[in-house]
Amino acid sequence: MFRGQFSGVKYPSLNDGSNTQEELRLPRKNLPLNARAAWAPAGVASPASLPLVEVLIEIPRWSFLKVGSTGEVDFVSPLPCPFNYGSVPQYLGLEGDLLDAVVLGPRLPRGTVVTLRAFAAIGLTDRGMYDDKLICAASPPSDQDYRRIAAFFQLYARCKGILNWYRGRPGRNTSEGWCDPRAALGRARPLGTGQPRPLAPF
Repeated sequence: MFRGQFSGVKYPSLNDGSNTQEELRLPRKNLPLNARAAWAPAGVASPASLPLVEVLIEIPRWSFLKVGSTGEVDFVSPLPCPFNYGSVPQYLGLEGDLLDAVVLGPRLPRGTVVTLRAFAAIGLTDRGMYDDKLICAASPPSDQDYRRIAAFFQLYARCKGILNWYRGRPGRNTSEGWCDPRAALGRARPLGTGQPRPLAPF
């Protein structure tokens, strides 16, 4: 369970990995208008209970290049990515590509593999397809970290919507807010040993 001084907000269920809703509560302090996509839960009673995941870094922190699972550059961003960005090779996300993960901390070279705890997850709808992004770090993220991550994905969703419109790719593009990483992993599909990595063109 999450704890603190709270106001009610709806989020995806934390318990069964389904898309049902249950009420979580978020800190009242400095809540922006779009509270769903702007604050993470105040904290987890037992961080040790959160999952450890292996993440392959595909986009180093401050990189301008968005690289898809094919290894090709999808687009060049006008702004650098403020986080290391990669995927969890053992899980397939809901959009058909490997489950995405943000890795906080210093810049890591592309191809680096790290094993870290997933402290949270944030949902993103891209071209009408929902997908989870794990938030991984060596230590619990701060409130400032959560605010920066939420703001980044709000901006990213808007920019991706413009890019998708230009490319003729219809569908809704928005940041859906925070959820528990255990629920995100519950929605993902485990990949078997030796199963080939999907090659999604985005």
